[in-house]
Amino acid sequence: MPAISVFSINSSRFILTGFPGLEGDYFWLSIPFSSIYATVFLGNCMVLHVIRMEPSLHQPMFYFLAMLAVTDLCVGLSTVHTVLGVLWGLSREVSLDACIAQSYFIHGLSFVESSVLLAMAFDRYVAICNPLRYSSILTNDKVMKIGVAILCRSSLLIPPVIIRLKFLNYCRPHVLSHSFCLHQDLIRMACSDIRFNSVYGLALVISNLLLDAVLIILSYLRILRAVLAAASREERSKSLQTCVSHLCAVLVFYIPIIGLTMVHRFGRHLSPLVHVLMGNVYILFPPLMNPIIYSIRTQQIRRRVQRLFSLKGM
Repeated sequence: MPAISVFSINSSRFILTGFPGLEGDYFWLSIPFSSIYATVFLGNCMVLHVIRMEPSLHQPMFYFLAMLAVTDLCVGLSTVHTVLGVLWGLSREVSLDACIAQSYFIHGLSFVESSVLLAMAFDRYVAICNPLRYSSILTNDKVMKIGVAILCRSSLLIPPVIIRLKFLNYCRPHVLSHSFCLHQDLIRMACSDIRFNSVYGLALVISNLLLDAVLIILSYLRILRAVLAAASREERSKSLQTCVSHLCAVLVFYIPIIGLTMVHRFGRHLSPLVHVLMGNVYILFPPLMNPIIYSIRTQQIRRRVQRLFSLKGM
């Protein structure tokens, strides 16, 4: 690729790889990717609109869902310009500062989404295991404090490892392996000491994503025990139904992360295209699927959406 050679050691610009081997099909690839991004934006905006307009949804469970929708919208906004920029042939270059900013938002929003899913698991735990105290435990004030804590957790823990990227010496070819910027991509091109980024990054993953996953599993073990102790089969079924949407959202978030980790760890022999596709699944699959899951599985949202579309069709 001739354009790569123009980047000197001290250059502050990088090239986005895009989809290796499929350069001739970018026009056709841009169609499904544009459709996915449009669905992400419209779907999550629809969820936010429904929650805002439907008084019966003004309760903690749906406030957390609104946080999830906002997070998914931000994930789409943080990547759409580089992904579609590559596919539409607008630009494959990105500055170091822009790359660092995008990396901050991608990784920070992943931690926010994990935290929101944990908060939603806590909501389901209180609703099923302590139903009589639900309204007193999860007040609007406490929901707001949880939301602030989630934002502080990510916005304060991520900057040290991201800011460090600004001061590394990038002496290897400035070619990123995706159509967006990731922390692990940038440190691979550095010739500086990256031990802080490696150790701190691993600690972040363990203290955020892994810990959240463990706490979600523990909360559902407690929920399952409470459900099995319910008096009737109807009560057990009703309790489990309230958890299905959240469980699907958890799987939609963690399965791509596990898949991407496995590909990076054990898939060195695989085509670079596999790594790129897994990276895009990790970024786009949760924001795409969450509105669909909650629109199908949540009766109040489904009814409001049906009413919304029926009014538009008149």
